[in-house]
Amino acid sequence: MDMWKAFHNSTRKHAPQAAILFDKFHVIRHLNEALDKVRKSEYARLSGKDRRFVKGQKYTLLSRRENLDTEGRLALRTLLKANKRLNVAYLLKESFSQLWVYQKEGWARKFFDNWRSSLKWQRLRPYEEFARMIESHWDGIAAFIQSEEKVSLGFVEGFNNKIRVLQRRAYGLRDEEYLRLKVLACMLPAI
Repeated sequence: MDMWKAFHNSTRKHAPQAAILFDKFHVIRHLNEALDKVRKSEYARLSGKDRRFVKGQKYTLLSRRENLDTEGRLALRTLLKANKRLNVAYLLKESFSQLWVYQKEGWARKFFDNWRSSLKWQRLRPYEEFARMIESHWDGIAAFIQSEEKVSLGFVEGFNNKIRVLQRRAYGLRDEEYLRLKVLACMLPAI
């Protein structure tokens, strides 16, 4: 689940026996938000010609290096050479993905503690906030690491998005049965 407190509290109230797992998708989303905050602060800090390296590079920074095409890799290399703080932030983001390789909580915890200690002199406040959030949600992350079935929740997120679209389109209608039928119909194969 997402790390939103309301989800956590609702699950504890209505399903106290359930194990809460915070999956890779939601954790990495928060890390990407921290990287984007660093990018924005660097853009605000710079002036003149130095800004041109940062401008328009949001999705280049948020992408994994292996997912970029040749042009994207060149843009990333230029950006990281031009800005030391973004270089450090990007490398920290990339290295964090190592956490998901571990299958034992002890090894994952050791990795996270080392990753967090590497933030010490970097002056990357959004990353420090991210590390505190991970610390406070560690039990759910450890549960995901230890789980044998690491299912991607991309399908669930996409399905939730379809439901939100249907709810927006049905604004003002009060028939819950109609909404339920629309949700079921959106999952049927095309005829």
